[in-house]
Amino acid sequence: MRSLPYVTAAAAAFVLLAAVPAASAASEDPGFTIKDPRVTESSGLAASRAHPGVYWTHNDQDKPRVFAVDARTGKTVATITLRGVGTPRDMEAISVGPDGKVYVGDIGDNLNGSWDHVWIYTFPEPKALRDMTVNATQYTVTYADGARNAEALMVHPKTGRVYIASKNEDGGGLYEGPAQLTRSGTNTFRRIAEVPWVTDGAFSPDGKELVLRSYFSARGYEWTNGRLGADHRVKAPIQGQAESVTYTTDGKALMFGTEGEQSEVERVPLGKDEASGGTSPSGKDGASGGGGSGGADDDDQNSFTYAVIGLAAATALVLGLKRLLRRG
Repeated sequence: MRSLPYVTAAAAAFVLLAAVPAASAASEDPGFTIKDPRVTESSGLAASRAHPGVYWTHNDQDKPRVFAVDARTGKTVATITLRGVGTPRDMEAISVGPDGKVYVGDIGDNLNGSWDHVWIYTFPEPKALRDMTVNATQYTVTYADGARNAEALMVHPKTGRVYIASKNEDGGGLYEGPAQLTRSGTNTFRRIAEVPWVTDGAFSPDGKELVLRSYFSARGYEWTNGRLGADHRVKAPIQGQAESVTYTTDGKALMFGTEGEQSEVERVPLGKDEASGGTSPSGKDGASGGGGSGGADDDDQNSFTYAVIGLAAATALVLGLKRLLRRG
């Protein structure tokens, strides 16, 4: 009987040790459903730096406002209204910079070049999450090679430089903004690389990787000295209208979002090499590829071809209806 305390202590120690991975897993941001009925066109997604487990999102056709959503519940914990900016035309992207500010890209142009300038809005991440109106800064943006449509805006987590990827079915461009955005004049973005059809993008927390997604795939690119390097496929979910992507703040996973009411944000864990900015594929079950210099494996391509065909038809119908409505 004297051995019982030792057995009990050993059992207790085992339980505690076994609980460590569970606690660690629980601390990771889960996938979630955006439950706010006001969010019907979630077009951008960015992990908050100031509030772990919270993600910023916004509608594309809306007032100048953004929503802070808790990944654990899917509920909006703050609605931030931007004061000092004009009426948004087509907000498509959001990112958080190393300066502690949230960057909102009012950069969409569904008529592919009908506007000679677009805007970026910034505001400091609030220290407390509650509904509020904040003073925001508005920056005017043009492209050195002419107006175009874009849905991806990325702020580098180390340099703070802003990048935009244009959206074009035949391939777009990656544009680099000036080292410092200015309020007093126009900020000209210059094309530095060719990229595939892009609906959103995100830098890894260490700044060594850039992920760009489209409707049916995603690719990761090494980022060295402000330029794209080798690319590789990244596992991405098949979603109804694939609109957004962001890294979790720990860099261990990507969060993929889509439009629509009660839209889903899906968590996709990264492989060890990818999480550290490497160039290895994210696993044998990766169901995405294409759009870069390297293609997806044949097995991966065959595994989702039929799903892509059906989804492509549905997406084309949705996009066509949206364009008709907006032109009307």
